[in-house]
Amino acid sequence: MDAQTIKRSLEGSGLRCTPQRYAVMAFLMEHNSHPTAAEIFAAVNRVDPRSSRGTTYNNLRDLVQAGLVREVAVTGRAARFDAKGMRHHHFICDRCGNLEDIEWYDVPKPASGSLDKRIVRECELIFRGLCVKCAPRRASR
Repeated sequence: MDAQTIKRSLEGSGLRCTPQRYAVMAFLMEHNSHPTAAEIFAAVNRVDPRSSRGTTYNNLRDLVQAGLVREVAVTGRAARFDAKGMRHHHFICDRCGNLEDIEWYDVPKPASGSLDKRIVRECELIFRGLCVKCAPRRASR
């Protein structure tokens, strides 16, 4: 995603395109490794030392609320962040905590569009188990 596209996506979501917010979004667009907030801060701070930890974390919160970034909660570990590009689900390894993108599967919304008076906006699946690296180790025990 080029600079103009990032700027348009921020502004289209009602967010000002500050240098720090742009840096966070650009980093996430370039790195699909699902970094933590601390990893994002370190990377952005290397490029622009004026960016504070608080500003980075606040920008992540704003990007998540605007729907441009997805926060993936990993039980017992730091949350990871993923710029919303192509739709996909996630797989989290129980042993090593590795987070991987998984092909998108459509999950049908309830026919009424709601669940017990809750309005469903979207549904994301998170698969949990053992990744390719960890599964053989368990099988050999």
